[in-house]
Amino acid sequence: MISISKEAQGHFVKLLAKQEEGTNIRVFVVNPGTSSAECGVSYCPPDAVESSDTRLPFDGFDAVVDEESAPYLEEAEIDYVTDQMGSQLTLKAPNAKARKVADDAPIVERLNYMIESEINPQLANHGGQVVLLEITDDGYAVLQFGGGCNGCSMVDVTLKEGIEKQMLDEFAGEIKGVRDATEHQSGEHSYY
Repeated sequence: MISISKEAQGHFVKLLAKQEEGTNIRVFVVNPGTSSAECGVSYCPPDAVESSDTRLPFDGFDAVVDEESAPYLEEAEIDYVTDQMGSQLTLKAPNAKARKVADDAPIVERLNYMIESEINPQLANHGGQVVLLEITDDGYAVLQFGGGCNGCSMVDVTLKEGIEKQMLDEFAGEIKGVRDATEHQSGEHSYY
């Protein structure tokens, strides 16, 4: 479920040595499965472990995960990196915003997963987002942009050179292309 690098494990062991005996770490997701999902790590004293929690054994401690967060922490990675700015823990959880779907799930579910886990996090850097409206009978994914993408002069490039290429690579033979259903004219609906 969660991989923790040797460097991060060593860091946790040092931190936990200063805590009450039996304290472990808790890895969690706040607002799992939503665009506002946030991952975190905290101390987990022995009396804070619930019967429904999953305990993942590591070298010198356990990582405790609550039942609600568990599916959203699949493929999560914790590392401890050092660079010219200093040292820090990094937690990457690619499934925190959208629960991973099976490879044989319907195309709509797999496209929505890709949008939530890969495309929208990139668009969020510019205040934007996209939603899948439908897949047409002739095989086109119809998308609607929102936020900072609405009214943006680069939306065509984002659609054709970014999103469409990414979707056609991943869903080759399943979709023919991507279409935009957004009203991009300036007006009260546009984001500024």
